[in-house]
Amino acid sequence: MSRLADIEVLLFVAGEEGLTVRNMAEMLDLQPSAIIQQLEKLTEKYQADDQSGLAILESSSRYKLVTKKEYADLLRTYAKTPINQSMSRALLETLSIIAYKQPITRIEVDSIRGVNSSGAISKLQAFDLIRENGKKEVLGRPNLYVTTDYFLDYMGINHLEELPDVSDLDLVDEETELFVERKEIEEDENQ
Repeated sequence: MSRLADIEVLLFVAGEEGLTVRNMAEMLDLQPSAIIQQLEKLTEKYQADDQSGLAILESSSRYKLVTKKEYADLLRTYAKTPINQSMSRALLETLSIIAYKQPITRIEVDSIRGVNSSGAISKLQAFDLIRENGKKEVLGRPNLYVTTDYFLDYMGINHLEELPDVSDLDLVDEETELFVERKEIEEDENQ
């Protein structure tokens, strides 16, 4: 039996949960450094094999056996999961706010969005993209919300620091844009 095959089988059986290096080292009675070497070999094997649709993904310090990115469209067509069908603008806005401002209360999310977000928060919890993480030490002790490890998987990142820097985005407020356009039109009419 090959150690590479052992790791491959363990990752396959672990599924979405994945395994840490420590988990695999304990099960296979190997040093963590040996597991890391085997994971690197397995990663290289999958990268080099054009006939394989599999890859190794490290996310939240856990290793998982996943499909290669080029099969994403095929799998979306196959799966048609509720999360792919139901991510409305309200859900995406709420998820973005929680991802960038966490830990955050529902009232704070509402304040940023300008509307009640309780329905969106409930759906995001049902999709396992966010979770409650304690209470804020203020009057009423509201729940604090943070993203989950599944959120990291869904986004294809290992850490929240890998989220795009919003200060780099060229965001234009629609109302401001309309005001500037209207002002320019009025100036042109006055000339």
